[in-house]
Amino acid sequence: MSATDELMAQAARYLANTYARFPIAPVKGSGVRVWDAEGKTYLDFAAGIAVDVLGHCHPKVVEAIRAQSETLLHVSNLYVIEPQVRLARALSEQSFGGKVFFCNSGAEANEAAIKLARRYATARWSSDRHEIVCMRDSFHGRTMATVTATGQPKYSQGFEPLLPGFKHIPFNDLAAAERAIDSRTCAVLVEPIQGEGGVRIPDDGYLPGLRQLCSEREVLLMLDEVQTGMGRTGRLFAYEHWSIQPDVMTLAKGLGGGLPIGAMIAKETVADAFVPGSHASTFGGNPFVTTVALTVLTEILDARLSDRAAKIGAYFLERLRQLATRYPFVKEARGRGLMLALELSVPAKPIVNRCLERGLLILIAGDQVLRFVPPLIIGEAEVDEAIHILDLTLAEEPR
Repeated sequence: MSATDELMAQAARYLANTYARFPIAPVKGSGVRVWDAEGKTYLDFAAGIAVDVLGHCHPKVVEAIRAQSETLLHVSNLYVIEPQVRLARALSEQSFGGKVFFCNSGAEANEAAIKLARRYATARWSSDRHEIVCMRDSFHGRTMATVTATGQPKYSQGFEPLLPGFKHIPFNDLAAAERAIDSRTCAVLVEPIQGEGGVRIPDDGYLPGLRQLCSEREVLLMLDEVQTGMGRTGRLFAYEHWSIQPDVMTLAKGLGGGLPIGAMIAKETVADAFVPGSHASTFGGNPFVTTVALTVLTEILDARLSDRAAKIGAYFLERLRQLATRYPFVKEARGRGLMLALELSVPAKPIVNRCLERGLLILIAGDQVLRFVPPLIIGEAEVDEAIHILDLTLAEEPR
């Protein structure tokens, strides 16, 4: 039995059956590549599902981990945590000047946003104003509140009854939002670009229109930037593409560069609805993870990785579009920055599996969408390598 087979057998025996795992066991990573237990090399265009923005084992991240692990790993949020304060200041200054709450994941960040929206509305208006308008085909997490907010029934099936107070409308439909927002609405929660929903980019007027509508109706606009944030789309935060600002924004994934951290940023007047005791996280924003996250953010800014994502992403998208013209079952190539997709008219998972066999790690986003979210450090050579493997793989599909 191979090392991978042995690990797969132990995983089946001892781990909860919550993932359909691919038959590889990565044991080492460097830059944009990982190696499995048998020593095979893979070009990683999955990046831990848009997490490893600096690639694997970036030297500055490794050094930050080493130095902080020898200094202070964890203390309670009952005390002032110096790297947490520095990270909060940096995020605030780089975004829209809000206050930050730290937690451990994107789901927890969205959970905090949901709680904050309801508490803010209750304090300002009444407890009747508690409903949150969400989008179909969205994804916001796996907790009971965030799975309810998620507009894909496959994620909530079997967990009913779901929480009350959520309404789902079509994404990229301003008229639907105008009809949905009423006297019970406290917030609108939306991804600037839908990730798990298929890398769906809205029309140019959608987010500005939603911003104007929320302002007119005195409703909070909450942007889930868990996947789109931290330079992924060619800007540090995706909302910058549309020259708007949210009232609340959530981050995770790329923020920690591989370590678990989430953040909710809210305008000061909104954030102040939280008072001591109203929300908390034992591990959120501890010295270790915030030191590393600050290192990641600093490197994104210093190395201008948002600009790199825009440039290499445009090259990658053009190569995908060229590829799409050769295969009639490829419906569309789309994306922004290094958050890209190929929509197919055939099942995507078999193609992902065959790419894996050829040494390329990619993802799906729905049954018929290939998703590419590589590290922001990739270059044209890695794009060309991935396109070559995709070309070989797509050529095997019946036409």
